[in-house]
Amino acid sequence: MSGSWGALWPWEFQVLDWLQGLRGPWLDQVMIFVTSLANHGELWIGLGLLFLCFSRTKRLGASMLLSIALGYVTGNLVLKNLFARSRPCWIRQDVRILVPVPRDYSFPSGHTLVSFEGAVCIWSYDRLWGGAAFVLTALIACSRMYLFVHFPTDILGGLVLGIVNGWAGVRLANMAKRQGEIPDKEI
Repeated sequence: MSGSWGALWPWEFQVLDWLQGLRGPWLDQVMIFVTSLANHGELWIGLGLLFLCFSRTKRLGASMLLSIALGYVTGNLVLKNLFARSRPCWIRQDVRILVPVPRDYSFPSGHTLVSFEGAVCIWSYDRLWGGAAFVLTALIACSRMYLFVHFPTDILGGLVLGIVNGWAGVRLANMAKRQGEIPDKEI
């Protein structure tokens, strides 16, 4: 499969090549594990569902699930197909890929998108846990470039859209709270 375009600027492959220079058996395994945490959004969806189970965090769970649903539509269904950007591993097949080669388009990074949505929602609820979520999110985003499946601008696109969608999820959950549909503390 190939998309209609690849790297926007030469520096994008330079960043990816620099990251390839860091590769080693131990770091390879760490990055494979870190990236797997956001496969299909499972970690973030699971956390959202878990938060829904407790009255104190019900709105946090609702905001996460709303933002993730919004991100799936805007990022995966609309933008990926609209931009139809090739992945680095489709263009440069000389790099050994450590994960299954993704079949969908590259822009924006779905792993980064869902992770930033989740982290923004958690941060809006609790700054300490949100900070930890942002650290994990940054590692997940970096892992996508390390694994040669996303360009840096794919990561940037996922980051920006994830922040916007996370904020929107929080706002929507707060609106539902004001209408009495979600009983927990204000976030």
